[in-house]
Amino acid sequence: MTTVILTRHGHVEGIDPPRFRGRQQLPLTELGAAEAEMTAKRVASSWSPVAVYTSCMERCVATGAAIARAIHVEPVATENLNDLHYGDCQWRTHDEVKAQWPRLFAQWLSVPHLVRFPNGESLQDIVLRSADALRMAIEGFPQETVVLVGHESVNRALLLQILDQPLSAYWRIAQDPCAINVFEVTCRSVQVLCVNDTQHIRLLKKEQPPIVLKTLRDSGSERV
Repeated sequence: MTTVILTRHGHVEGIDPPRFRGRQQLPLTELGAAEAEMTAKRVASSWSPVAVYTSCMERCVATGAAIARAIHVEPVATENLNDLHYGDCQWRTHDEVKAQWPRLFAQWLSVPHLVRFPNGESLQDIVLRSADALRMAIEGFPQETVVLVGHESVNRALLLQILDQPLSAYWRIAQDPCAINVFEVTCRSVQVLCVNDTQHIRLLKKEQPPIVLKTLRDSGSERV
């Protein structure tokens, strides 16, 4: 059995207000660096990973380095965990993209699996890359625990594959900065243990509201 700990990088500029960050090289903010250190402590105290793989973007490399230091291994950067390439939309704000490509922006929010960014990638591209990253972890460490440090987009794509969900469900999975996802893979099955766990960094978030799960009856929905 391979245990995979999938986490996202810490906070960076461009998350709020939102930009299409993609391949823009961004350092962790002060908050992001603190999140990375707390994530490293959580990983080191709860598991015994033998490897750390990260995206080649600076924000993931820095987050992965903090985790690697805590568990005494050398991190390895891989293109397979890289962020979605937003092409001509990269580093533009959501409002700017909405103004210049209104149809594209509307599709991205409603049918993301049908979008290819101009001179960039589609979700299908990132699925192929993230699947290779997962195979690398499973085949390389069949009886061990491995940490993967990715981005909001690549993590969502990877989790959709693990959960056997369509790409159209892309927006249904939250991936907060330094969130932890854990799943176990055997030759016959996959068991997801947690998704978007941020308990270890919640004290860093000011006025963090409690997580409440309830039935949305007022709107007539049966979702929870």
